[in-house]
Amino acid sequence: MKRLWRGYIEASLMVKITIALALGVLAGLIFGEDIAVLAPFGDLLLRLLQFLIVPLILFTLIVGVNQAKLGDLGRMGGKVFIYYIVSSAFAIAVGITVASIFNPGTGMTLNTSEEFEVPEDPGTISVLLSIVPDNIIAAFSEPNLLGIIFTALAFGIAISVLRSSEANKELGETVYNVVNGLNEATLTIMKAVIQYVPIGIFAIIAEVVGNQGADTLVELGSMVGVLYIALIVQVMFYILFMAIFKVNVKEFFRHGRTPMITAFVTQSSSGTLPLTLNAAHGLNLQKSLYGFSLPLGATANMDGAAIRIAVSAVFAANVIGDPLSFTEILQVVLIGTLASVGTAGVPGAGIIMIATVFAQLGLPMQAVGLLTAIDVLVGMGCTSLNVTGDLAGTCVINKTEKTRKTEQVS
Repeated sequence: MKRLWRGYIEASLMVKITIALALGVLAGLIFGEDIAVLAPFGDLLLRLLQFLIVPLILFTLIVGVNQAKLGDLGRMGGKVFIYYIVSSAFAIAVGITVASIFNPGTGMTLNTSEEFEVPEDPGTISVLLSIVPDNIIAAFSEPNLLGIIFTALAFGIAISVLRSSEANKELGETVYNVVNGLNEATLTIMKAVIQYVPIGIFAIIAEVVGNQGADTLVELGSMVGVLYIALIVQVMFYILFMAIFKVNVKEFFRHGRTPMITAFVTQSSSGTLPLTLNAAHGLNLQKSLYGFSLPLGATANMDGAAIRIAVSAVFAANVIGDPLSFTEILQVVLIGTLASVGTAGVPGAGIIMIATVFAQLGLPMQAVGLLTAIDVLVGMGCTSLNVTGDLAGTCVINKTEKTRKTEQVS
């Protein structure tokens, strides 16, 4: 038994995850809905990852802030915001282009008697105000990722100021050392949780396959297929983008594949965040950068969801036999980009974004209900792309910061 356990621990994580995926699909196809008995094992993985979200964001960002100058933080933050806006707009453009080529939904009919209730949109102002929590405890318990980022930045800067002052330098160093120690302790726990990831992935993918089966995929196969083609095109853009800035793409995927696959299975960018932060640590990126960019990206940057908006809009227009005009396409790009930020991090965010665009274009809300039938299949690929985009952008920005420092030294 000890030898078996030792062999499991020492085996490559990627090999274990690949085997878990294959066995999960097989078990789901064989046992169908009865495989739901394994659901608690999948729930445990999600709980373990969620358990680590708050300490990882808080301690990583506080430590990162104290390893950089405030001016550097402002510059990197500006780059992160620009990248997220541009990549979201580009993702929608990719989605519209691919969908316009393959025209999913052509020939399908829509049952207009069915009604679909869209989750309430909290509004952009409400989301922006949530960045500053009125109750720190509540922000940590929800968790409100934007609120946690704000809290970590505030305390990180405060500790940095203490360390720089003559009167409180020793106190600031003491507090920093405590936080740094807690950060290392959190990373140690993370290493243990990673060993459970393949088991949790097996349980989750088995349940998904068991519940969905192949019927849904066949029924709306054109929509799913076109969306995944668009996702692949977007990944190729990331690869090209990283290659231009001389980021080691092979190393990127070696460290990033675990959070990408986990995001695919769990359909949660926020839930996968501990693994994404761990991948950034493995890539030797600056803590002050990835401690901010990745939590923010998990909340506000959703390239996969942006592609989903675009493909869904073309799909719905084709179903009612009224293809999008050039003006409407421009509206999708503009509204979709804003919606992908304004509704980020809320329950049913993907549905809210699609409904927002549909309402603006006059597309039927019944089509939103139709698309929920493939929500799981679509959500898996989109969530994985969200995580990939966040990590790719962070790697590029990290590379530009290194290049800048090199030029300053020379």
